[in-house]
Amino acid sequence: MFIVLPHTFLCDKLHLHTMQVLKKSLGQHFLKDENISRKIIEALKQNPFDQLLEIGPGGGALTKYLLLIDSIDFKAVEIDNDKVEFLLKTYPSLQNKIIRQNFLDMEKPFSGRFTVIGNFPYNISTQILFKILEWKDNIDFVIGMFQKEVAQRIAAKEGNKIYGVTSVLVQAFFKVEYLFEVSEKSFLPPPRVKSAVIRLSPAEQKLPMGNEKDFYILVKAAFNQRRKTLRNAVKNLFSTETLENSLFTKRAEELSVEQFAALTFKMKKDLTS
Repeated sequence: MFIVLPHTFLCDKLHLHTMQVLKKSLGQHFLKDENISRKIIEALKQNPFDQLLEIGPGGGALTKYLLLIDSIDFKAVEIDNDKVEFLLKTYPSLQNKIIRQNFLDMEKPFSGRFTVIGNFPYNISTQILFKILEWKDNIDFVIGMFQKEVAQRIAAKEGNKIYGVTSVLVQAFFKVEYLFEVSEKSFLPPPRVKSAVIRLSPAEQKLPMGNEKDFYILVKAAFNQRRKTLRNAVKNLFSTETLENSLFTKRAEELSVEQFAALTFKMKKDLTS
């Protein structure tokens, strides 16, 4: 979890205490660069929203900006009780706005549409994305910081060696914008990887596909054996006749999101999960 700290951190005993209770299991690092936190907030404000969920507020420096936004319903989800107590003491207006839970286990925090922001814990960032995909019909947009390699994978296009399951599933439903990168020197302690911030906006047009379940099955099967041609990787999902199409001589990384979606209309009808 990448947590932004106020600029007074080094001389503030509360923040020193927070540093002392870093939890390696949660992947905690503290973002000390206020310029980066302001850039994230600027990116957030480029789109209107009424309801906002912050994932992993941690030390609260993003939160302190979010609390200043007028006329929104704001909530934050945080699993670390030490950070929750710190946040409530430092920002009393957070009372009744913090959900003490693992994001992966929570129900939708709002009725209607909402926006998501966060410095996502890198060890579960892909799981966070898949959870967001479950809520895609209620998501206005997402601003998130990821490990740079994960952000690049989310934004990758066909023909790229890092293009994969995450790329296809996210891009099928969201427009992905790779906004900016963040140096490891911006964190305390510095992680071993660089970071990047991306924005996800709902796709302008719904991508035609047979059904979402078949789409997920197809994409995962294709990339599970990505070195094989599609004909070999997904042979159980299509009739012998369909597999004769020249498209099946390609490998998964060569197919666009649209081509994967179109193939779902040709899949066998008696598939089981």
